[in-house]
Amino acid sequence: MNLSTTDQTIHSILDTLRKNGFLSYIAGGAVRDMVLQKSPKDFDILTNASMEKISSLFSDQKVKKVGKTFPICIVNGIEVSSPRADKDLAKFLESDLGKRDFTINAMAYDPVTKKIIDPFNGKQDLQNSIIKFTKNPGKRIKEDPVRMVRACRFAAMINGYIDHASLKAILACKDLLESAVAKERIGHEMIKAMALERPSLFFKALKQTELLSKIFPSLDRCYDLDGGPHHGETVFEHSMLVGDAISPNLPLLRLAGFLHDVGKFDAAKIKNERLSFPGHEKHTETIVNDLTILKFPIKDITYINSLIKSHMRPLTHETTPKAARRLIAMLDDYGLDYRDFMRMRIADKKGNLSKNPYTLTEIKIRLEKLFMELSGQSTLRINELKFTGNDIIRVLGIAPGPDIGTIKQILFEKVLDDPALNNYDDLKKICLSLKTEK
Repeated sequence: MNLSTTDQTIHSILDTLRKNGFLSYIAGGAVRDMVLQKSPKDFDILTNASMEKISSLFSDQKVKKVGKTFPICIVNGIEVSSPRADKDLAKFLESDLGKRDFTINAMAYDPVTKKIIDPFNGKQDLQNSIIKFTKNPGKRIKEDPVRMVRACRFAAMINGYIDHASLKAILACKDLLESAVAKERIGHEMIKAMALERPSLFFKALKQTELLSKIFPSLDRCYDLDGGPHHGETVFEHSMLVGDAISPNLPLLRLAGFLHDVGKFDAAKIKNERLSFPGHEKHTETIVNDLTILKFPIKDITYINSLIKSHMRPLTHETTPKAARRLIAMLDDYGLDYRDFMRMRIADKKGNLSKNPYTLTEIKIRLEKLFMELSGQSTLRINELKFTGNDIIRVLGIAPGPDIGTIKQILFEKVLDDPALNNYDDLKKICLSLKTEK
């Protein structure tokens, strides 16, 4: 094990502790990542020094105490933990590691001997791609029920599975996810899972453990829902393919990919013995409710909701300039970037086993349709009309009210059809014609 690439801060903390007569180790996720030959992102230092002693040793540096169940010190941005259990110097390391969630996270690295301390065979479990709670699965879960969701995320991370005893414990404790957990913590696990190579494995693990119905019931109900005659997969399978096809660098967009078709359950209809889902993109109430329960920020919920509502808007090689302008206006109204719209469309097509993915030429043609209208600076926003609400009130002699917004929308639609109409005189004529029609 070579620590030469780690931050100098790590070496400094380890050295300070040891020079003052305390044991110090790197523990947890950093060791797991080292075993997996990945660059560790988060370092956790474990020492037999007390919290008070840690604060004293680093009093001239940035030190912050956090945590209630397991208090730790943050020293210059690095977590430094005191023993969680046994104070016996000979036993503190194994006792502390025994309190960790999974065996793969219950290893420590001794920077002096260059050896891994692995009392619960975490290294072997990593090699066998097994996620296993440390010691007593039920006890580990009850200490923090979110560990059940983390088990699914780690199983997906190592492309492995949850061992039998741990799976049995999760199934027995699954209801704790509803009653004993701060919901935003589950939401944070969702976002972390979006960084995985294949988050679909995470969702499938949630289904296996029966946690999916506790987190995203709107998606869970689509598990066996037929995809219809235009798909070669179920709605759930399609959602998994779409989400995996979106970049891990865009976590919210990727999450929207996994959730984009949940409305099909509510929209499902059989006509002439054919299953269809008319207007399924409009059925977003259930997913908005799920995201709200998970305490997602309102702006994130709005973004995901907008992506779902817009993902069926046509854009083909036959799309007319007028239709392209209407699409751009819709995206602007939803506050969406055309690139995110296209990313969703490309992934949606790729996730359909009955169709071929878009070719680069097909993608280019569709983008050119948008670029032509964007570069022309066409009127895309209703407030850019050259005929204001006050103009409508004055010309038609009507009082302020909801009718003004309705008339502005009609004028806006006319301008989308023909941008040349966006001038005061033409819009005034249209406005007067509306009065005549009434």
